[in-house]
Amino acid sequence: QVQLVESGGGLVQAGGSLRLSCAASGRTFSNTMGWFRQAPGKEREFVAAISRSAGSTFYADSVKGRSTISRDNAKNTVYLQMTSLKPEDTAVYYCAAKAPLGSASDLRFYNYWGQGTQVTVSS
Repeated sequence: QVQLVESGGGLVQAGGSLRLSCAASGRTFSNTMGWFRQAPGKEREFVAAISRSAGSTFYADSVKGRSTISRDNAKNTVYLQMTSLKPEDTAVYYCAAKAPLGSASDLRFYNYWGQGTQVTVSS
């Protein structure tokens, strides 16, 4: 059974910080892991991804410089540290495990998804 469970979301004021966590079970954690987000009325979009060895990281332009993705393979957990949060960062954030092939920023290549955690940034 594959499970991805996100945590760490919440309500924060603009300029604040949050750290999201994603605990993974099963063999999926050997894959590249990614974070995506979906705001109300908008499509799900890429936020960040990290390779299996953590040697490569990828970020959307909208969060670059404000967010850091990391992983602890011993704990089967991937993190997304977000700083200088803006109201436009408000969304449900999803953790996902990527298939072996395909672009890290393309959600079509992710085959396992968590249930999401809500992040709300107030102005």
